[in-house]
Amino acid sequence: MKINRQNVAQKIIDYLYHRINLSDLVNWAEMSMMEANFEEKEYETLRDIVSRLGLADVKAFGITWEECENFLSQLGYRVDLRVTEIKAV
Repeated sequence: MKINRQNVAQKIIDYLYHRINLSDLVNWAEMSMMEANFEEKEYETLRDIVSRLGLADVKAFGITWEECENFLSQLGYRVDLRVTEIKAV
């Protein structure tokens, strides 16, 4: 399967929504880099983002909210954040 911008964006979105953990994101990115089956039209952008995600579990590199937001922007997505108060029960 070719890796395209939607695939990469969905992995980042899944991570931000806690559907996958950091380890899952990193493992996916590392496997994707080994396969190197990126859509040619956006090859460099996809490769750069995925290679960076593959380092996110290394303490010196980590990954920030701003980086995720920037990656999504490069992939054609905009992040809208909504915070709601949890009412006391």
